[in-house]
Amino acid sequence: MTAPTVPTEFRTARLLLRAPRPEDAQAQVDTVNASLPELRRWMLWAQEPQTLEGARANLARAAEAYATGENLRLLVWNADGTELVGSSGYHSLDWRVPKGEIGYWIATAHTGRGYAQEVAAFLTDYALNDLRLRRIEIRCDADNGRSARIPAALGYTLDARLVNFDVAADDPTRPRDTLIYSITR
Repeated sequence: MTAPTVPTEFRTARLLLRAPRPEDAQAQVDTVNASLPELRRWMLWAQEPQTLEGARANLARAAEAYATGENLRLLVWNADGTELVGSSGYHSLDWRVPKGEIGYWIATAHTGRGYAQEVAAFLTDYALNDLRLRRIEIRCDADNGRSARIPAALGYTLDARLVNFDVAADDPTRPRDTLIYSITR
């Protein structure tokens, strides 16, 4: 199976999900940098502050990958599209199976409102019913309880706990376990 054509914009009950654009760079820089203290613990890419130039390049690559179906990253905005809330999307796509992984992060100013679960629920439904994926995974650090609650709440199965599978994003001397949740059809 080849990558299908995927819309560049979706709406949930409270959010706008949109494919990245280079002109989103300032919003990404502001949102990521304001959330660095929380993101550093879990995200390798969040160890240093983002720059405008780096964000433009990152978003240009993400837009290109979206257009080819290689990686379907989505920026998560408030309902009217004026404030960046986070990012999500489908990663590690393999259209032969087809399968993919849902990843997500929410800006510190917006955590605790159920946005990550709302987005993951929408993306799970869309992946199963529209993209016809046969397997969807959500992976997280075993210590990230907030992230791990989401796939459990959405009916995913815990497939594995990979012991010492990785290192802590903010401390490469500390081995970390990775949880792998999946939903299949």
